[in-house]
Amino acid sequence: MSIIPPLQAADTRPVLFDSHCHLDLPELLPQLELHLANAKAVGVEGFLVPAVQSSAWLPLLALKRHYGFYIALGVHPWWASQLQFDALQGLEALAALPEVNAIGEIGLDFALDEQSFALQRQCFELQLQLAAKLKKPVVLHHRKSQNELLQVIKQQQFRQGGILHAFSGSFAQGKAFIDMGFKLGIGGTITYERAEKTRKAVKQFPLDALVLETDSPSMPLNGFQGQINTPAQLPLVLKALAELRGENQQKIAQVLFNTTIQLFPT
Repeated sequence: MSIIPPLQAADTRPVLFDSHCHLDLPELLPQLELHLANAKAVGVEGFLVPAVQSSAWLPLLALKRHYGFYIALGVHPWWASQLQFDALQGLEALAALPEVNAIGEIGLDFALDEQSFALQRQCFELQLQLAAKLKKPVVLHHRKSQNELLQVIKQQQFRQGGILHAFSGSFAQGKAFIDMGFKLGIGGTITYERAEKTRKAVKQFPLDALVLETDSPSMPLNGFQGQINTPAQLPLVLKALAELRGENQQKIAQVLFNTTIQLFPT
């Protein structure tokens, strides 16, 4: 049975899930209701909002209870610090709540100063262990760190899966994460012709290994550089994916919506 919400007979637009949008950040939060309304007007019915630091956890829970979107709690590697590492000791009590759908955004970013790598890894390992304990999926951030991410995931024998956010790599790189139980987050990168390796790869992956995302307010699509990205742009990502794969947008949307819903416990 399909999980996708039924459409009215006259409404043939695809129904979409933005699996990565930072609606709680200052670029979007002041006009949150407008952004949600604009997104829903073009068929975006699901949203996953990942935290980036501990100060976001309680406000994000409050937003979840008011608006009903999905959330992930965690510490992003950009914010990895001793203060944030200490704060992680209190994450379990919040992350265990049924309102929390995943642990994230977590990971490794090796484009940052090398001095941060050790603490990044400590934060990542601790959060991965917590996700395993709570049996919740994770939302992974990466830059120049895919091999190390896989290494830690294998060492930890992590089996809960999740999403490799902002996939931009080769078929072999993506398949390595798919083989470990992860879905690949497909966003604005595929709208740029220069992303030849990634555009070629997304043609080959099984459709149910992919999810859609915007990474709002970041990662503007081709043609929208310099503008704040919003979940209302998600249909353009779908359109680009459908063109690359030569498949029907409605079919892709339904499979990817169901895939995303099935990832996260509610």
